[in-house]
Amino acid sequence: TASIKTVGDARVGDTVTLAENPASEPLAGYRKVNPMVFCGIYPADGADYEALRDALAKLQLNDASLSFEPETSSALGFGFRCGFLGLLHLEIIQERLEREYDLDLVTTIPSVVYKIHLTDGNVVEIDNPCNYPDPATIDFAEEPMVEAHIFSPKDYVGAIMDLCQDRRGEYKEMTYLDADRV
Repeated sequence: TASIKTVGDARVGDTVTLAENPASEPLAGYRKVNPMVFCGIYPADGADYEALRDALAKLQLNDASLSFEPETSSALGFGFRCGFLGLLHLEIIQERLEREYDLDLVTTIPSVVYKIHLTDGNVVEIDNPCNYPDPATIDFAEEPMVEAHIFSPKDYVGAIMDLCQDRRGEYKEMTYLDADRV
């Protein structure tokens, strides 16, 4: 038997077969979706914690890329550490929780997963700055980076370059596609 007790036990991409006709190996082509952006989501009113948990579980039924686990903050109380594919995904989930489930929410600043290489050779991944290890034990840290190709009308080039530099972006090259597009 599959021993599936909750919907969360079955993931998108699982190969399901009959006991009398099992598959020798899973179907190829499915990969687990890993969240890239994390933030804390807390109910503005602590009494709404259960409603928030139920709402997140319902959204997760249709959105396998949403992940969440309970989290406690001394300032915000009980809530959830949620993982998203990106900032747009976070905004959509937050808006749906507020609109469809009538919840007032407090969200923390989004963060990404950092891979921390410790001086003892161990590697830990953290998605919350509160969990950052003692700096004396860190050999080096890695953070996600993206190679982006930005297409834009030429009138916005200056503003886009400023935005990228403000976010530690590195300029590589600029090519004009035509007289008005870069």
